Amino acid sequence: MAARLRHLRVPLIVSAVLLVVAVLLGWLVEGADGAAGAAAGVAVVTFSYLLSSVAVAWADSVLPKLVLTVGLATYVLKFSIFGVVMFAVAASGWAGLRTMAAAMICATVAWVTAQVWWTFKAKIPYVEIPSK
Repeated sequence: MAARLRHLRVPLIVSAVLLVVAVLLGWLVEGADGAAGAAAGVAVVTFSYLLSSVAVAWADSVLPKLVLTVGLATYVLKFSIFGVVMFAVAASGWAGLRTMAAAMICATVAWVTAQVWWTFKAKIPYVEIPSK
């Protein structure tokens, strides 16, 4: 299964860099609540993308026909969790909501961009290469 998850290195590094930058910006803009909101936003997105990657890799290792179903299910679950988290935080009146929302948007764009970049740079054959 490790071979199916080799793409995770780049998005995780990008997420770690974004975490540091977002926390610093959050601190400058809204103080401790802003820093905590930024950290929470990046963490929620990174954790959800990591879990969905593991779920899809597991499905591919068990039964490749499950990949689309598991991928769509994790997509729906992921954005449902994003919504639940945002509504719960908004209802609490927490001051870090704005930076959390901004960090979630930035982390989503950063993760997807890093994964697309990795995919373009990876040497993945598009056809079955016959073994000799």
